[in-house]
Amino acid sequence: MRFTSLTDFAARGAVFLAKGPVAIIILEDAVEVESTLRHHLDRGFRTLIVVALPEIALPQELPASVLRVDHNTKATDAFVTIVNAIIPLCPGLWLYYGFNAEYLFHPFGETRSVGEMLAFHAEERRDAMLTYVVDVYAGDLDAHPNAVSLDDAWLDKSGYYAQARGDAENGWKPLERQLDFFGGLRWRYEEHIPWKKRKIDRISLFRAKPGLILRADHTFNDPEYNTYACPWHHNLTAAVCSFRTAKALKANPGSRCEVGDFKWRNSTAFTWQPQQLLDLGLMETGQWF
Repeated sequence: MRFTSLTDFAARGAVFLAKGPVAIIILEDAVEVESTLRHHLDRGFRTLIVVALPEIALPQELPASVLRVDHNTKATDAFVTIVNAIIPLCPGLWLYYGFNAEYLFHPFGETRSVGEMLAFHAEERRDAMLTYVVDVYAGDLDAHPNAVSLDDAWLDKSGYYAQARGDAENGWKPLERQLDFFGGLRWRYEEHIPWKKRKIDRISLFRAKPGLILRADHTFNDPEYNTYACPWHHNLTAAVCSFRTAKALKANPGSRCEVGDFKWRNSTAFTWQPQQLLDLGLMETGQWF
């Protein structure tokens, strides 16, 4: 079903959001649209809300659970407007948001659906889950000049780090159980990335509730949503494997000529398996049974 705007979706779309989890997929261009949608359908999302520019075509054969919403996804921080328009429509449901050419992975995803994982996470009294945005990139940029290739995908196996997140309203005192994470292409090519965009942490999975607001730095107005774990023990985290940064670095005039090859000594071929991400420490199981 297609909706002409976010306003139209707010008026007519809530009836399609009775069950979760729901994935919000934001299409910024036409790169890997079908693989992105298929990946998240295969993960077990009940509904996909696909928000895209009107001129972007979707694959013909998609299930009825895929809802199309027309919107200007090229606007600055369009994802904030999109997610905050959808949150009030589905209180209590688990939501995911991501972009085209991004792929969500979670611990033991080979045998557990995203719904099963979130059910366990909720039993630990968690309403949000930290995800790390792991940059992936084509190994051969001559063959793949837009830096996107599912068959020749690579990622950094090291070079990730965390810093305490300061409270700007309280003398930059470190916030409890909150960290800023860095690494990947945003770290290696930081001279081309605005400093506010260099973090790789994102609260991609969260439970909608009245009054919840997503901010432009991928955090929420509820501080507990921004924590990496509860006060008692470690919790599950997930990973979003994303071509988005690589694609942007090769598309932007200021950086495209500076990138001859994304691969370096700490690159490794991406196997598209959750276990690889666990082994590299790019997500963790927490107290998973």
